[in-house]
Amino acid sequence: MVPELTPEDTDRIIGMAWEDRTPFEAIEAQFGLKENDVRNIMRRELKAGSFRRWRERVKGRATKHRTRRGFDTGRFRCSEQRNN
Repeated sequence: MVPELTPEDTDRIIGMAWEDRTPFEAIEAQFGLKENDVRNIMRRELKAGSFRRWRERVKGRATKHRTRRGFDTGRFRCSEQRNN
């Protein structure tokens, strides 16, 4: 059961779902939505072609699933990169 979401929450969920490094577990922790709920929201809110493109992107992507990630937190950062 998907809780009642504000338009702002829906926008944030869609943004988090599109981000490669935001795992579904983070969306669940913040909004209480399982991966299947997120998929249903994306299907409902996106155009058909956009939804298909998103599904192809996240299907099997290790960074979208914490158990498949090869790292715990963050990402690689070059030592010469600015700290802003």
